[in-house]
Amino acid sequence: MGEPSIAERWRAARPPVAGVHVDSAACSRQSFAVIDAAAQHARHEAEVGGYVAAEAAAPVLEAGRAAVRVLTGMSDAEVFFTTGSNNALDVLLGDWTGDRTVACLHGEYGPNLAILARHGFDIRELPVDGSGRLDLDAAAAVLAANPPALVHFTVLGSHSGIVQPAHDIAALCRSGGIPLYVDAAQGLSHLDCADIGADAVYSSSRKWTAGPRGVGMLATRPELLSEATQLSLGHTESNVGLHVGLSVALGEQLAAGPQHMQARLRDVGAATRTVLAQVPGWSVIEPVDEPSAITTLRPPDGVDPLAVRGRLIAEHSIVTTFVGPERAPRVMTRPALRVSPHVDVTDADLESVADALAAVTG
Repeated sequence: MGEPSIAERWRAARPPVAGVHVDSAACSRQSFAVIDAAAQHARHEAEVGGYVAAEAAAPVLEAGRAAVRVLTGMSDAEVFFTTGSNNALDVLLGDWTGDRTVACLHGEYGPNLAILARHGFDIRELPVDGSGRLDLDAAAAVLAANPPALVHFTVLGSHSGIVQPAHDIAALCRSGGIPLYVDAAQGLSHLDCADIGADAVYSSSRKWTAGPRGVGMLATRPELLSEATQLSLGHTESNVGLHVGLSVALGEQLAAGPQHMQARLRDVGAATRTVLAQVPGWSVIEPVDEPSAITTLRPPDGVDPLAVRGRLIAEHSIVTTFVGPERAPRVMTRPALRVSPHVDVTDADLESVADALAAVTG
């Protein structure tokens, strides 16, 4: 697969990994700069007080908001820092005043379904093909015949590396006058999320953006949220130091070049699926050329992927993700294992994962 300069720079900017980290869809590795920025802000709070330090951090935070606008292509967006993707969706739905019918994919993320249900939404399913990807023609017919009040669209699921056509569903929603909220938790800094044309796009910090845990971002078209909700977001007690770290991580994405990052991650995904398809007994769910860096593995009969994940960590220092059916309760009938390297993965890393997976499986 080779080692493009973007991989070398990404690796050099971070502490050496203790083993093999192929878990970026859960939590990527932060850079020295991100770690230092958050720590320096905490130190500044101790020196001058939290509110004074927060005022001093305002230019960095605004740079982070500007980076979100670039990555989403929403040049006039109002950008808010959140505690993560679930928090952003909760804010959006809590502010919603329209009818409570929503259309989403059959493979919608389980916690999102729970939040939608808690807010009283009647959930309808958008039609998909055999791989779980949106069937655009069928969706157009469904939305025209019985339009929901809202479409909630997840560009890349937690249970699968199948990329969804976010720009196409946005065009359908615009033509039908249907508001669109986009969950880009797995998409931002991974896929092309610019100029989708959504009313709101939200994401977390810890995944492909490689920022701190416990924070995220929400970008909305101007005046989408009520004044009361905007005030609440602005006055909620928050961890400014982590917002500073996230802002630095977003800047690193722009400095690396979003198109270069996306191209490298496509190559990483293809290389990962090619290597892991050779492990006896395990089945790779995604096509080898699926344009994402997420690889989902279906285990052999009788093999528990949760136990496999634990043994990979304990015996081989390899970090992967256990994917339980609760991540996509309308789709998944059995658990799986997820492998999601970032741009710095090497051929040797992937071979180590394959060898270790074969070893712990027997």
